[in-house]
Amino acid sequence: MALVLEYEDVLQRQRTELGLSQDEVTDFIDALCSMAHHHKIYFLWRPILSDVNDELVLELAVTAKCEYIVTHNTSDFKGVDKFEIQAVTPKEFLRIIGEVKE
Repeated sequence: MALVLEYEDVLQRQRTELGLSQDEVTDFIDALCSMAHHHKIYFLWRPILSDVNDELVLELAVTAKCEYIVTHNTSDFKGVDKFEIQAVTPKEFLRIIGEVKE
């Protein structure tokens, strides 16, 4: 739930720039939650990363057994390789899955 609240907070702060109303942000978050695979987080090995909010992303990625964290801020996820996770940019991820060629 904490990660959902973080996403909602960021979207609400940037909604004007994104051309979204407050209700549209709420509807988007609700839709995202209805489609998501919910996971309970039990890890207490913090801190690994420099940003507390990024820790939420890492904990979820570990719990969900993800191979990748897709972010524009890969430098914020240094050290995730110890969990056999790669931090990649969206462009790198699209290349990895074959949607974009070099």
